[in-house]
Amino acid sequence: MSFLRDLIEFALPVAYADEPKEDEVVEVSEETTPEAEEEEAEAEEEEEEEEEEEDEDEEDEDEIVDPMDTMREECQETAACKPYLHHMTECIERVTKEQEEEGYEHKEYKEDCVEEFFHLQHCINDCVAPKLFHKLK
Repeated sequence: MSFLRDLIEFALPVAYADEPKEDEVVEVSEETTPEAEEEEAEAEEEEEEEEEEEDEDEEDEDEIVDPMDTMREECQETAACKPYLHHMTECIERVTKEQEEEGYEHKEYKEDCVEEFFHLQHCINDCVAPKLFHKLK
């Protein structure tokens, strides 16, 4: 088995990403010519222009709003989901108050709001689902 492995390793060289290249030599010249300085200045200007264009592209992307997120916020405030939202906020307040008490770390049972969260999300999803695909392009 090791003979076969050695044969494969010999036939197919392995290169590692962190391994430095031995053949590569970097030469640094101390002399700069006016032409070289102009080329460097032009390259820097081009890089700055590219960065500005990327910033503009990112700003355009920030303006896009997911319709599902807006619909979720609207559905969260409907009469059908209000009770679930109320239970969720009460639970969060109760848990936060409990966490501030002394000896919380040593309690055997620590309440969480998972059940309330899932009830609220289920209500929101039931509200959003029939409307969502009509808004998509």
